[in-house]
Amino acid sequence: MTDGLLIRNAARADVPALFAMVRELAEYEQLTHFCVATEAHLERELFGPEANSEALIGISAGEPVGFALYFHNYSTFLGRKGLYLEDLFVRPARRHRGYGRALLIAVARIAVERGCGRFEWMALDWNESAIRFYEAMGAQQMGEWRLFRVTGDALRKMADQP
Repeated sequence: MTDGLLIRNAARADVPALFAMVRELAEYEQLTHFCVATEAHLERELFGPEANSEALIGISAGEPVGFALYFHNYSTFLGRKGLYLEDLFVRPARRHRGYGRALLIAVARIAVERGCGRFEWMALDWNESAIRFYEAMGAQQMGEWRLFRVTGDALRKMADQP
């Protein structure tokens, strides 16, 4: 279902496309009033000398269709780093083609390759379709914040999916 989708590490040249999708995400989540970032902010955080965030970009038919932005966190209980997915976004016209699933699995694989103890993210409580999607992928809700976590065998299982 993801025929023709290329997922790769974002490059500095992708910043305008990534930023456009960040704005689209803010619109979708009805949070544009909180979106004060600029392309320069995004470029600095992804590619600057002290960058600690990373992004994958999904390309289909030569066009950016989605992205996943993530960074490491740390679990004092596990004594290991984790991977936190800040944003997963697929443009509305490109949804229901498996692109979001493919991006999520790609980040899960990175977590496994890096020896992370967990992979987690949050979803807005009104975004029932996202919540159903994450649960179907093996994530569990963590309290009122709708924090999702995939660990151990569930993380490996997610990463092993085609």
